[in-house]
Amino acid sequence: MAIEVFNRYENKYLLDDEAYHRFYERLLDYMELDDYNKQHPFYSISNIYFDTANHALIRKSIAKPKYKEKLRLRAYGVPQPGAKGYLELKKKVFGLVNKRRTALQLDEAYEFVRTGVKPDEQDYMNKQVLNEIQYFLTRYELEPKVYLAYDRRALFDKNGRDLRITFDTNIRSRRFDLRLESGDYGEPLLESGRWLMEVKAEKTIPIWLSRMLSEHQMFRTSFSKYGNEYKKYIANSKMLKEDFIYA
Repeated sequence: MAIEVFNRYENKYLLDDEAYHRFYERLLDYMELDDYNKQHPFYSISNIYFDTANHALIRKSIAKPKYKEKLRLRAYGVPQPGAKGYLELKKKVFGLVNKRRTALQLDEAYEFVRTGVKPDEQDYMNKQVLNEIQYFLTRYELEPKVYLAYDRRALFDKNGRDLRITFDTNIRSRRFDLRLESGDYGEPLLESGRWLMEVKAEKTIPIWLSRMLSEHQMFRTSFSKYGNEYKKYIANSKMLKEDFIYA
């Protein structure tokens, strides 16, 4: 059964191709690829982010509050109609990320968010998480806002420590056709050759990793995929408005 509750710290770093390859090769002394990446260079993760009509959740998030939260529907690759995904409630409090998710059929998830009414409980659902998401939906009137996908390579600590490092590239998004089963396409969020590295650990990172980050002069960033997509959306909207005014 997939893990449905996470509590961990996540630090993010933006890398170019050269920095990625150099750092990745060093990591292989301490870490190993996850099972899927041992057979395939990447796996694709696709998400639908939900927000209010005026983007209240992401606007609050990019203001860097001490507490923030978001809701998304996630699948791996392009799911078929009727397939299952994960409805995830993600919170961040003083830097600690808490993620709670439950498996749902895609139509169950869309309808749950639209109406706030829980689907009939099935064995594959996490009942406690369903209750928490239902409470969340009483506080916000949400609608699908963004499709956001990326290609990932993931590494785990060879010695079994709670340490995971992921590399995401080819981040793409769209603000229409907002169903996961509608296909994997969208506009690039970053220029080609850019990577988002995330270091995920329940507690502190090991000394060897701290030294390696320092040696490679890597510095944390507050990069958020949805947050940066929203900033790009606002910037493009302003440009279109100005073009219309001066046309």
